[in-house]
Amino acid sequence: MVIRKTMNWADIAFDWNQARAFLAAAVEGSLSAAARALGQTQPTMSRQVTGLERSLGITLFERGHRQLELTVAGRELLEHVQAMGDAANLVSLAASGQSQAVEGRVRVTATEMLATYYLPAMLRKLRELAPGIVVEVVASDEIRDLIRREADIAIRHARPTQADLIGRRVGAVRGRMYAARRLLDEVGAPRSFDDLADKDFIGIDDTQALIAALAEQGLALRPEQFRVHAASGNCMLQLIREGLGFGFLPMDAGMLFDDLVCVLPEAFDPEIPVWLLAHRELHTSRRIRVVYDLLAEELAALTDTFA
Repeated sequence: MVIRKTMNWADIAFDWNQARAFLAAAVEGSLSAAARALGQTQPTMSRQVTGLERSLGITLFERGHRQLELTVAGRELLEHVQAMGDAANLVSLAASGQSQAVEGRVRVTATEMLATYYLPAMLRKLRELAPGIVVEVVASDEIRDLIRREADIAIRHARPTQADLIGRRVGAVRGRMYAARRLLDEVGAPRSFDDLADKDFIGIDDTQALIAALAEQGLALRPEQFRVHAASGNCMLQLIREGLGFGFLPMDAGMLFDDLVCVLPEAFDPEIPVWLLAHRELHTSRRIRVVYDLLAEELAALTDTFA
């Protein structure tokens, strides 16, 4: 092992507990939520964040806002402190030897497309870190209930509302409209939303909700334009590839296939948040913590690529 001798020890003057408090506050969204997550009081959290600001000589959060809002300096620091947090977890595992000793089953639920095209590579890294963990993947576009333990960890596109859940927004991807090249050869490439008024689209299980959401983006469509519907994300993807209509996909999924063309990206560009959720047992179950931390790191890297 090669040990670097270029560390500037004088510059490493802050307290890790203060950095951890800042990280928890930024991730959880408030000092009170961060205090609950770390098992501390809110005044203690406030003192730790303030202490970090003083030791570094910067302001991390905007004052006077009801919810915590990072300053520019805070956003820049957050990336590095998140890396420190991930490293701290790995150090803890290595020091105790539990990276190899952690065993048991963990059920992870994710959308069909994410579970099919991206989760397998993440789980290979998990196998290398903790080979004793058995993962059950629930690939479903339905929302699984973590409270009733239908899954231990969920990857979702909406902020959690249940008090017993731990949620972390790990990033976001962009929504896109796609069409098969064969379809565009037949009907022509649209140059504006007006060109889509008589085109066919692929619907989902709740097409009325989809139409309402699209209207908020400025795209007005009629129910009769949705001539094929699918409740499955992977099925919808294949229907779009077959040229049966225009459809809507996360950018990360659409870019996987050369036969798909992104349509009007300047006009249709909604943000799709990515949340990683777990039950409160995350604090007491070592195996769930290991899987959660690895997925958080991998999903953050993935969403950075497609943001």
